[in-house]
Amino acid sequence: MRVSSRPRGTRLMSKPICSLLLLLSLSCIVPAVLADGEHDHDRARAALRAGEVLPLSTILERVAREQPGQVLEVELERDDGRWIYELKLLQGEGKLVKLKVDARDGAVLRKKSDGR
Repeated sequence: MRVSSRPRGTRLMSKPICSLLLLLSLSCIVPAVLADGEHDHDRARAALRAGEVLPLSTILERVAREQPGQVLEVELERDDGRWIYELKLLQGEGKLVKLKVDARDGAVLRKKSDGR
């Protein structure tokens, strides 16, 4: 007599079929995600080559003079036709600061802190 933990009348799919179904489902998702990421990356690189944005290292040097801290996150976004670096900094005593910086000249446009 054979004892099974699955309900009577159900069949398990073979491992090769499960693997194939997983692969097919991922093949639909992954290219879309990669395409978006590559597109954004390519746009940012083109903006740097065209002189529309300063290199990140230059932005970080300028910001560090006024807002020292450990950089936690950086994003480069296009906002109303303007390139903006969004920075998250961890400053002394655990203070979190979020900055919006004009990517063309490094000017701080907005500063938000957690108030510590």
